[in-house]
Amino acid sequence: MITGYVPGVWDMFHVGHLNVIRAARLHCDRLVVGVVTDEVVTRVKNKTPVVPFAERVDIVASIRFVDDVVADPHADKFEMWPVVGYDVLFKGDDWKGTEKGRLLEEKLATVGARMHYFPYTEHTSSTLLREVLMDMRQPGEAASEPAS
Repeated sequence: MITGYVPGVWDMFHVGHLNVIRAARLHCDRLVVGVVTDEVVTRVKNKTPVVPFAERVDIVASIRFVDDVVADPHADKFEMWPVVGYDVLFKGDDWKGTEKGRLLEEKLATVGARMHYFPYTEHTSSTLLREVLMDMRQPGEAASEPAS
């Protein structure tokens, strides 16, 4: 049995997210989806998710392709290997060929796991959705970070 793991913030869930989860499910027998905690998102991306953590977990858990959902409190996805015991880690191809991707591939090889890359959905992203929402503010309306 092949266990796959696909971590993500899954903020403002969109078709790119669904595409990754759907594609990952085709490459494993059991799919575990990690939802990155607000603390990690804030530390790594320097922004707070728009959708609260518990709601992001509920959204991901309701997707039929997902077998299990776990909280992911780590920036380094190798740290989730002992928790999930995955055989394949799924990431967007924006990681492919990068130093962080290569280092993660090397770590995974030491435990017999591997990475599988999927094309990044360029036309839709949470960053793009956030920008559109910010542009829709009324003139004079103050910009504020969403509460976590």
